Amino acid sequence: MTSVLFRTVLIANRGEIALRVIGTCRRLGIGTVAIFSDVDAAAPHVLAADDAVRVEDYLDIDAVVAAAISAGAEAVHPGYGFLSERAAFAAAVAEAGLTLIGPSAQVMEQMGRKDAAREIAVAAGVPVVPHYEFGAGEDVGFPMLVKAAAGGGGKGMRVVRRAEDLDEAIAAARREAASAFGDDTMLLEKYVEHGRHIEVQVLADDHGHVIHLFERDCSTQRRHQKVIEEAPGPTVDADLRRRLTSSAVDLARHVGYTNAGTIEFLLDTETGEHYFLEMNTRLQVEHPVTEAICATPTGATIDLVEQQLRIAAGEPLGLEQDDLQIQGHAIEARIYAEDAFGGFLPQAGTADLVRWPADARVDSALESGQVVSTSYDPMLGKIIVHGPDRESARRALIAALDDTAILGITTNTGFLRGLLAADEFRDLRIDTGWLDSADIAAPDRGLPRVLGAWVVALLAADGHRDAFGADGFRLGGPAVPTRVRLDEEVLVDLSAGEVSVDGAVHRVRQLSADQHVLVAEVDGRRVTATVHARPSVVEVSYQGQRHVFTPPDRAAGAQVVGDGSLTAPMPGTVLEVRVEVGAQVTAGDVLGTMEAMKMELSLTAPFDGTVEQVGAAAGDQVAMGHVLFEVAGESPGSAGESLSHRS
Repeated sequence: MTSVLFRTVLIANRGEIALRVIGTCRRLGIGTVAIFSDVDAAAPHVLAADDAVRVEDYLDIDAVVAAAISAGAEAVHPGYGFLSERAAFAAAVAEAGLTLIGPSAQVMEQMGRKDAAREIAVAAGVPVVPHYEFGAGEDVGFPMLVKAAAGGGGKGMRVVRRAEDLDEAIAAARREAASAFGDDTMLLEKYVEHGRHIEVQVLADDHGHVIHLFERDCSTQRRHQKVIEEAPGPTVDADLRRRLTSSAVDLARHVGYTNAGTIEFLLDTETGEHYFLEMNTRLQVEHPVTEAICATPTGATIDLVEQQLRIAAGEPLGLEQDDLQIQGHAIEARIYAEDAFGGFLPQAGTADLVRWPADARVDSALESGQVVSTSYDPMLGKIIVHGPDRESARRALIAALDDTAILGITTNTGFLRGLLAADEFRDLRIDTGWLDSADIAAPDRGLPRVLGAWVVALLAADGHRDAFGADGFRLGGPAVPTRVRLDEEVLVDLSAGEVSVDGAVHRVRQLSADQHVLVAEVDGRRVTATVHARPSVVEVSYQGQRHVFTPPDRAAGAQVVGDGSLTAPMPGTVLEVRVEVGAQVTAGDVLGTMEAMKMELSLTAPFDGTVEQVGAAAGDQVAMGHVLFEVAGESPGSAGESLSHRS
């Protein structure tokens, strides 16, 4: 079917999902309109669309609707995040005479809130997690999950294990929920210690047809934020699949749902029971794994965005449940701008060099030279692989992460690689809480240091006055021994093929060096790395992990503070200051909180002592490194341990 469904669609979003929608619209002959803030004026989704309209804020309903009208759009695709689950936005789109590519405002209002959706699930006969009423006192059981009634994405959620922690958890979750969703209503539920997060993709049209596209497993989460998703569920047998998918279809049909939606369940691995968690009334970030494994008898895959467009245009589903079958296994990894081995702190800056894998599906809007700011969600893209079975898909995704290089900013790519290689993940010995306590070791810097030094020596041998200043290389350097100063001194003898670090000699045989990519044998082992040598710094991406080497005499001047100083780990906004100068504090006391890249950070006293300095007030915008608090005490510990964060 190739008929034009809409002449023009406005995408009320940014980044990789905007590009994803633009791609399907282009294939179907539909014109596209992007919206953009000042930060995104030259972003990839703006350049890819047929037209673009500036808005002050992606969350400004009136401005987005006005942009659609002014551009002559007939329909609006909300993507995910931002306004995608705001009933007020759906209503405004309809009132303007436009078509929202999603469910109605009424259904969105019902299912977009966890409290209302819970009641509907009960009415539909779908099992739900046991919950508690506020003020239940001794009737409350622990551990408990405090979670926002509005929104999703792991925001506004806290696990509480002791009664004395409940008030603090509720207060923090309320602040986060109010900031993220404009609604601080909370729910209290039983926390299932050992559960798997299973969700079912549904499609429903305006003609009464509802089908499911099987399930996804999203159990690999960090603090309720999905990290790895896969389909089908690797622990789901035929009976459980029947129970899960029947519950999802029954719920969607009961509420009169239309378009694409996802029903999320918690599977208690100890009892085998499944509980309804929530319904996402939009496309999911992890939808590509469903597209990869869901096939028709002819082998054709499903484009969920196309299905959304067709349903929104009033077409009946062109698929029957019996038409669909599971084909192989797919896994998706989310790439975030965060330092996974440095407290998972969000990162910002310029992605000087970006290389995505060729043998995988990549949904991303990140390109070389692009600035990553703290203004929006830190997800940079997704890497998706498909294989005949789970193990082949797992290995393929590890290989794809090895081929991914993002330099200039730190990402979680190397962490994801280590996670996928972990025995627990391979052997399915995980649950939703596994990653919060898993020991994923930071990659060793030894081999990357050898490779970085080799490239610097090549550049020096090629006649560069400053070995750090080259923009790229295609070299076969002459035989010139070179002393290279990275973070420590390394002796490189190109003629002998030797690199010496701390008295250890490594044999290196270069196989190729082209456009920043070095392929070599090191001590008999073939390795590939992306190396970027610039003034004052050498960066090496090896197995997805970014390693930064800076000579001590060229290091950027970091602010030196006392043992009791707490500094802002990134640019952000101070949310709360709880202490004054002269206050007596004990180790672990929360001195204040700040927010950056939609993450709330708690700054806690590193040891018992007295507050000597308060460097900011609530509402202040602070730069990275800004001294927020100074604590003096007799037995100071490490201020670096006094920062915790919640995503």
